[in-house]
Amino acid sequence: MTTGGEAIRCPFDFSEALEFDPSLAALMSRESITRIRLPYGDADAWLVTGFEGVRQVTTDQRFSRAGITGSDYPRLTPEPIVSPESINVLDPPDSSRLRHLASQGFTQRHVDRMRRRIVRLADTLLDEMEELGPPADLTQHLSNPLPRQTIFDVLGIPQDDWPRMQQYVHQLLATGPDSRETAARAKAEMREYFAGLVEQRRRVPGTDLISAMAAAKDGEDVLDDQELAVMALTLVLSGQDTATCQISNIAYLLLTRPELMEHLRDRPETLTEVLNELLRVIPFRKGVGIPRVALEDVELDGVRIRAGDFVHVSYLTANRDPGRYPDPHSIDPERPSAPHMTFGWGGHRCIAVPLAMAELEVAVGRLVERFPGMRLAVPPQEVRWDTETIRRFPLELPVTW
Repeated sequence: MTTGGEAIRCPFDFSEALEFDPSLAALMSRESITRIRLPYGDADAWLVTGFEGVRQVTTDQRFSRAGITGSDYPRLTPEPIVSPESINVLDPPDSSRLRHLASQGFTQRHVDRMRRRIVRLADTLLDEMEELGPPADLTQHLSNPLPRQTIFDVLGIPQDDWPRMQQYVHQLLATGPDSRETAARAKAEMREYFAGLVEQRRRVPGTDLISAMAAAKDGEDVLDDQELAVMALTLVLSGQDTATCQISNIAYLLLTRPELMEHLRDRPETLTEVLNELLRVIPFRKGVGIPRVALEDVELDGVRIRAGDFVHVSYLTANRDPGRYPDPHSIDPERPSAPHMTFGWGGHRCIAVPLAMAELEVAVGRLVERFPGMRLAVPPQEVRWDTETIRRFPLELPVTW
């Protein structure tokens, strides 16, 4: 059994298209978990890469998210993205309670209503793109506005406030060393904004998601105003972060791998299965997310993790574990269904998965149906990619049809 050696420095700054980060691939090939040093934070961390190891860490209550609160934990951004009260840094039973109440905003009835809104938004955006004619930037016409408008719309944020919200999101996700003060201010202003919006919805409920979560009950238990405000902030961040990246990333793969586009054109009924395979293999972010801290000594993969040690998991490497997915680096639209970890796992799996999948199914489905001959308007090597945030996605996607 080992207690680890010198930490490996991991900037996790690889940004080349959708190629897999070679440093992550190297860490996957090691026999056990590894000590790593990230750009920010005052401590090293363990990194768990295998599917079963990630499953254990994300479901074992000896590894605590709440335990990182108040610490300068190892991370990729200067300012911690999450608020201390966020569901993302709570443990059971507190996180279980919040998840149970908030998930009532994502019942099939609510998701069906959201899907109708998403279809209207997507068709409006694609109508505008078609009317302007090719060439067009798909990120400008679909990938960026659809998730942004969807989450703002379903939360009931007035349209006049959308540009300010978008600016806050960009400031929070920046990784530059001089961005910490701006990010902290953006987070505080978002908290204040949503506190006011929650108070308003308590007085005058609507058909939006904040009103639905405000009405959620478990006996006498309800979400209080602060919990609702932080939940709305979390949904704005995660709702745009994942869906914006993934619409662009999935479109890029369909445009650069004609056999995938042809498969969806010929067999549209397989859309959800193909999307899940693409979600499994796409490295939609850099490195790692929020760590956990060991509450007691734990042995994992032959390594002794000491109480107080930080532990990061990589969903990206877990999604490519050859023990779970044969030929894991290839995209196989016929791959037998097996749950992936792109939306997280265990008690911190994203509660908004039904909304995210509805967005992806509508965006990609309508795109393939309406523009079956769409193709890149530039060579793939000329596509520009984000290098300033923790995300992986094309900044522009010039297309023609």
